[in-house]
Amino acid sequence: QVQLQASGGGLVQPGGSLRLSCLASGFTFSDSWMFWFRQAPGKGLERVSRISPGGTLPNVEASWKGRFTVSRDNAKNTLYLQMNNLKSEDTAMYYCAKDLSGNEKGQGTLVTVSS
Repeated sequence: QVQLQASGGGLVQPGGSLRLSCLASGFTFSDSWMFWFRQAPGKGLERVSRISPGGTLPNVEASWKGRFTVSRDNAKNTLYLQMNNLKSEDTAMYYCAKDLSGNEKGQGTLVTVSS
C-alpha cells in the first residue's frame, strides 16, 4: 500500500533552516506529482508546494516562495522541502502527499519555530 513517511522536523529558532524529507513506497514515485502540505495549530490544511514527476517543474506557493524550495530524488524515492529563514508562523505539521487535495498524505513531521 501507499506509504509516505515525512521526517526532518524539529525545534528551530527564527531565521533558522530545516530540510524535510519524505520517503515514498507502494507506488511508482517517479511517475507521480508530489506535494507538500502543512497544517498549523487550529488552522486548515494548506498546500505548500508541488513538483512534477521528473522534478523539472518545482513550484512553491506564493506565501513561501523565496524561502522554501522543493526537490526530489527519484532514485531514492524521496521528496524534499528545504525551508530557510523560518518564522514562528511556519510552526505546523508538515505532510507530503501524492494528490493535489492532500487526501493521500502520509504521517507528518512537526516543525516548531521558536526562540
